[in-house]
Amino acid sequence: MSSWLGYAKTSFHHAPKTITLTTSSGSEIPLSELCKDATPPCRLNPLLFNGHLQTFWTAYKGYDIPIVYRRKIFEAEDPAVAGTFAVDFVSRIPGEKDESLPPRTSYFTDQEFGEYGSSDSKPMLVTLHGLSGGSYEMYLRAVLAPLVTEDNGWEACVVNARGCAMAKISTPIMFNARATWDIKQVVEWLRKKFPNRPLFGLGFSLGANILTRYVAEEGSNCLFKAAVVCSNPWNLDISDQFLRNSFIGNQIYERVMGNNVKHLANLNAEQICKVPGIDMEGIERIKHLYDFDREIQIKVWGYPSTGAYYRDASSCDAVIAVKVPFFAINALDDPIAVQPGIPFDEIKTNPYTVLCTTTLGGHLSWFEVGGGRWFAKPVSQKGPCKSCIPLTTLGCQLSE
Repeated sequence: MSSWLGYAKTSFHHAPKTITLTTSSGSEIPLSELCKDATPPCRLNPLLFNGHLQTFWTAYKGYDIPIVYRRKIFEAEDPAVAGTFAVDFVSRIPGEKDESLPPRTSYFTDQEFGEYGSSDSKPMLVTLHGLSGGSYEMYLRAVLAPLVTEDNGWEACVVNARGCAMAKISTPIMFNARATWDIKQVVEWLRKKFPNRPLFGLGFSLGANILTRYVAEEGSNCLFKAAVVCSNPWNLDISDQFLRNSFIGNQIYERVMGNNVKHLANLNAEQICKVPGIDMEGIERIKHLYDFDREIQIKVWGYPSTGAYYRDASSCDAVIAVKVPFFAINALDDPIAVQPGIPFDEIKTNPYTVLCTTTLGGHLSWFEVGGGRWFAKPVSQKGPCKSCIPLTTLGCQLSE
């Protein structure tokens, strides 16, 4: 289980017999073997020798990975979760600079979006970011950048959680850990606009939890050909307990995440304070992530306690219902998506799922020498099948 000089041990967990996929050459390969073939050795920066150092390093900006986006504001179709949310589509044509949006992001014009759609068969990736983040996150762009090159030919979009990525909410409904309705609406919209494109899902951290729940809810009707999740916290109740009971967890991680979501709450206070029991004094009391969930989330969604919210939103049991090829990547030293919350047994009962664990990597980190992130390789490097990328490989037609 140990790592030495950045050489992390990689392990795979799956059912005794996983589903079989057919490659473009006509040969057959089990999902478990395909995932192993697509995963290179995990060789990380030896100076970042534990999960805390790896995770802390995410605060270092390092080199830039430019991705250009065009934004569209969607109106929720389900009246039970009324409101707006922002979707950022990867673009190869920069728009006019807009200071109200994240860098390299501009709105579609009505005409541009009216003409948006195609009968092409390019693979399309739908991405979900982590807690309080957005399409601008470096960990997200590290995966998108190699996929959307002209050589690889992918298209991609990022479904920003409500209230995130400088998009204000239009109702009191912000994001939550099981908010699958926005991605469901976007995927169904994409299927109509791009009827021939194979669709894939990619989720990070809290977005990984949401994506897992969405894929499980859709079951065999899921419109994704495959999905990949990185640093899924899986069991939010267990993660919460570990963070609270650790000095570093409570005084650093919980406070940093709490400060981030408090900032979002302040930006959207006009709408949030329409919920009975929520006021500015409550928002000001937020110091930790669990304070935000206590002061905001359970009141918006009607949960009796934060524990009830965490247990209801967790994806550890939902993974049993996944019915498309599904690849998960977690670091065993992740201080946020902690090892005791990983559903090893549940994954081993489902032939559609494969979990890769590494002994080093932290949370959404896996930093290599030079600043690259290892997890981008098993997700986006060239593989043995289809358009030679593991995400597409996972979407091969199942054998009869």
